[in-house]
Amino acid sequence: MKKIPIGTKSFSRLVEGNYYFVDKTLMIKEFLDRGTDVTLITRPRRFGKTINMSMMAEFFDITKDSKEIFKGTKIMETPYAAEINQYPTIFIFFADAKRDKETVVSTIRTQIQNQWDKYDFVFGNLKGFKKTNYERLYEVLADNNKNNLKGIDDDAISFLMARMEDYYGKEVMVFIDEYDTPFVEAHTGGFYDEVRGGLAGLLHNSLKTATSLKYAMFTGIQRVAKENIFSDLNNLDVYTVIDNDYSEYFGFSIE
Repeated sequence: MKKIPIGTKSFSRLVEGNYYFVDKTLMIKEFLDRGTDVTLITRPRRFGKTINMSMMAEFFDITKDSKEIFKGTKIMETPYAAEINQYPTIFIFFADAKRDKETVVSTIRTQIQNQWDKYDFVFGNLKGFKKTNYERLYEVLADNNKNNLKGIDDDAISFLMARMEDYYGKEVMVFIDEYDTPFVEAHTGGFYDEVRGGLAGLLHNSLKTATSLKYAMFTGIQRVAKENIFSDLNNLDVYTVIDNDYSEYFGFSIE
């Protein structure tokens, strides 16, 4: 007997746990058809942002074998079925970056650490300046006692992306869920400038200056007006709740 998913955030768990779910995998096709460098989708809470981002990451992640998870879904009936598990993939979610400054900073740091740990093997044969930069970045990331982001180099994500491309010979897919949560919480809590100084640089460098980026998708509740991480991107598409594009994949649908 199928179960009703309540609060489930993992697409693989949704499928493997025999839960009811609406097949929205053609979102992957639309994403690839558009070929936009950076896509930002804003929706209210409980519109399925996290489960969709989990689905995207699960499909592309080169470290996984997701064929059984996507078996029988609509995306597997398209030519894009060949793209499954073909890209090094970074998946970060900031939904838990809430409340006080310590929690927000700790969540951001942990999310980056998790990605470095997942792909630790790409750092195995570094030499010269690449090795020097790795040691410097690793030392700062490993210092969990720092209650700020200023010590985290702006290149912590982009450096990882470059090493992933070196290892696999393929550009990197980046998915960041609830990207705006740390900014909103920091603004409310009165420590916005501290978070902005670190997180904005990290995100901007992973999108704008990283030559290893294939495509990126961000989701959030709103486009942070005070932020400039998207301001000078030449290939950015923004889709809000009033746009038809991607609308069938979020919230309720007629089907």
